[in-house]
Amino acid sequence: MEKTLRINPCDNVAVQLADGHKIALCDIKKGENVIKYGFPIGHASEDIKKGDKVHTHNLKTNLSGKINYSYEPEFTEIPRKTDIPEFSGYVRRNGDVGIRNDIWIINTVGCINKTAEAIAKATGAKFFPHPFGCSQLGGDMEITQKILKGMVNHPNAGGVLVLGLGCENNNIDVFRGILGGYDRERVKFLNCQECGDEIKSGIEAVAELKRYTSGLKRESIPVSKLKIGLKCGGSDAYSGITANPLVGRLSDLLISYGGSSILTEVPEMFGAEQLLMKRCRNKEIFNKTVSLINDFKEYFIRHNQVIYENPSPGNKAGGITTLEEKSLGCVQKGGSGVIADVLNYGDTLTAPGLNLLCGPGNDMVAVTNLAACGVHMILFTTGRGTPFGGPVPTVKISTNSALSERKRNWIDFNAGEILNGKELTNELFDFCIKVAGGKKTKNEINGFEEISIFKDGVTL
Repeated sequence: MEKTLRINPCDNVAVQLADGHKIALCDIKKGENVIKYGFPIGHASEDIKKGDKVHTHNLKTNLSGKINYSYEPEFTEIPRKTDIPEFSGYVRRNGDVGIRNDIWIINTVGCINKTAEAIAKATGAKFFPHPFGCSQLGGDMEITQKILKGMVNHPNAGGVLVLGLGCENNNIDVFRGILGGYDRERVKFLNCQECGDEIKSGIEAVAELKRYTSGLKRESIPVSKLKIGLKCGGSDAYSGITANPLVGRLSDLLISYGGSSILTEVPEMFGAEQLLMKRCRNKEIFNKTVSLINDFKEYFIRHNQVIYENPSPGNKAGGITTLEEKSLGCVQKGGSGVIADVLNYGDTLTAPGLNLLCGPGNDMVAVTNLAACGVHMILFTTGRGTPFGGPVPTVKISTNSALSERKRNWIDFNAGEILNGKELTNELFDFCIKVAGGKKTKNEINGFEEISIFKDGVTL
């Protein structure tokens, strides 16, 4: 008989460890809830017999529209530890802390992507092409500006060249106003239309930034200053059993040291949002969480889309059937931490503890969103695998050992050994400390560092 795992004593389905798919542990009548993780993941669309496979052919979502929520707090603060570990990082003049000392080229508009690329190739600086910054209107342009501002201010960048074209809506003069105060030695500007040879001028500007960053050295910093983003992509049925709970334990450990973590992918909270709402520190944070959920549902409705359409073909092939099932696995990355704050898209992370960040689940958009809010690295769990990485170190954590073995050039850490009885929290924490101290992740080694900006508005 195939080995199975019953995750919660209340579950009426178990997970087949060979392929991650669900089987019924008892007869389930049509209309009855299917229980996994101790919570409903939908209802039976037909009678299901004990031992039957439970998937898209006989399981349907319970989700519909917006919900009225009430604040019913149920949480325990994570005890603070007094013996705080340290990592080796860079302290910036404004007191921010970085784990890299790279030069970043941030272009204000997509028209000069190739110019940024040419300067980057000549100098070794990092560049992040995008198609936006011009012909956008209203809030849509503001989102682009907030993300680019977060990139310019990111402490992993020892120096930044802001590259503008000159005629775009988001031109350098406008963007300076968005940035507000900045370190003039750390941030340089170049308007391509106003110089003779923009590539030569860009190379000279990067050389000046390199002279500045060469004087910056790593020093010991308490791990309470560390900020980690939590993300999953290409999930499978093991995600909620191995990698996501592991990341949740890591988040709790970091918070016990006074550090910060942030959970995003709002559509992948649908169906599990009330578990998060119970952990909101106060009524104000609860109300912000309600707005986070319902505003994103309204975004779906505004575009005539159903709110429960989320599991991808890859998710379904890996054994995930409904959005509730995906969400209940997804939110485990947040561990047991109390919700300390809720951020809008493009906001900057400031509150220690567990934060929620508005944004979609799309991998490139979500990772960019996390980076722009100031996280030093991202823990990215995956059951299917992906080579993608963001502008900050993106630690790929496999949910199963087969993926880790097959894609060694993608995967940094294997959580699949949890199925063999290993706990791995301390091992992952030690790995993160090494990454903070300069160990390169696979996406950095491969040079796979990309961004994408959320689009919801009019382009002229």
